[in-house]
Amino acid sequence: MITNSPKQTQKIAELLVKTITKDSNNPNIFALQGDLGAGKTTFIQGIAKALKIKEKILSPTFVIMKKFPLDKKLPFSELYHFDCYRFDQPQEVLVLGFKEIINNPKNIVFIEWPEKIKTLIPKNAIWINFEVVGKNKRSITIKK
Repeated sequence: MITNSPKQTQKIAELLVKTITKDSNNPNIFALQGDLGAGKTTFIQGIAKALKIKEKILSPTFVIMKKFPLDKKLPFSELYHFDCYRFDQPQEVLVLGFKEIINNPKNIVFIEWPEKIKTLIPKNAIWINFEVVGKNKRSITIKK
């Protein structure tokens, strides 16, 4: 799909949230690929808005991971936002409790730069590719 503004990119994210279902066996993992400035963080801002997260969502490039508690009315307890851009080895993410986080079906996990830790991404993850096709125009492809 094509979006023509950051607001449209966020709207796509909000629509995605409506499709997320809680499965007691499988956590919801989303791997977001795309160049710098392609819209990954903008997309997660839309996710956060739909989940009623009040904190400002910024790319966690320097802190690597951000955790956001979710409203108790939701079927999920926390949203995790990883930015793996600075990793040289996939194992570097493990010190953050990555395995426990991605194996907990109460979590929703978004990973920017997943190709840096591809060997650790579960097979059931949903891959979302972002491509710049114009000044504010983005192509977003979602695949399982």
